[in-house]
Amino acid sequence: MSKPFIALCPEITRTHALNLMDWLEDESVVQFLSDSRDVSRSISQVLQRVQLPILTHLFNRGGRFFMAYDGDDRPVGFVRLIKTGADCEIVLVIGERDNWGRKLGSSALREGLKLAFFDMRAERLIAKIHTQNTRSLKAFMRSGFLLDSESSTTQSLSLSAGNYLRLLREGVGVDTSALYVTEIDKARLLSLIGVERGPTVVDLEHEVERAILVEPQRVAPDVVTMNSRALLRLDDQALEVALVYPEDADGQAGNVSVCSDLGTAILGYKEGDAIDWRVSNRCRRISIDKVLYQPEAAGDFHL
Repeated sequence: MSKPFIALCPEITRTHALNLMDWLEDESVVQFLSDSRDVSRSISQVLQRVQLPILTHLFNRGGRFFMAYDGDDRPVGFVRLIKTGADCEIVLVIGERDNWGRKLGSSALREGLKLAFFDMRAERLIAKIHTQNTRSLKAFMRSGFLLDSESSTTQSLSLSAGNYLRLLREGVGVDTSALYVTEIDKARLLSLIGVERGPTVVDLEHEVERAILVEPQRVAPDVVTMNSRALLRLDDQALEVALVYPEDADGQAGNVSVCSDLGTAILGYKEGDAIDWRVSNRCRRISIDKVLYQPEAAGDFHL
């Protein structure tokens, strides 16, 4: 069974802060968190002192904080990433007991790995987990983390950037359909990633790195490659788009940049594939109905 959709979003509102307080006052949620009670008190003090609707900058002090949203666009937990030198530590919580056992934590971890290694450029990701928190220990070890050290109460696990990339390319922990990128497209996209910035570029690099690499002459004709035109369904809306580089993007002509949410989502997928992806700040179901034109299939290798 595939893991459910999870997106990590950096904006933290007052409503989110109230969600966090509710979660951190539940003994079953906080029993394995060393600083949970201090955090809950700190959030309460912030809400009393600050009347701003957006509190993102306050939650990012000393690290980066993300709310975890499920496929119904509901906040279900949080991820915190704290970078110290080349290392980064991850703290992950799914906030309601009713959501435990649904693999939301594994999905949130997968998104946290992406941010730690492709956005924050960590060389090693560390997780310190209570020895009795068997659910979390299993989830992290399934994702490739190895035991570094342990005490009577805590196991310290880590995953290096090199091992993460190897596992990603082998498809370990990936719960979506395989995607394919041609050698030429990959070289061009990696050059693009080197100069572009933003959250969609992090997703793009992740997708390019995990893609199956194929020669342009051997790519299947029903795969969405760069400069392909395809007929999609975005939830129930039919949409015809061309997947292009940023300089050729034109919304009125249906030319979608590969650096956009939708463009990154469809890269490398084929006819019949369906992807859950966050587009315009909400989860959408994207189906590839038909590839109308593919440069490689048409012999247009110069595009």
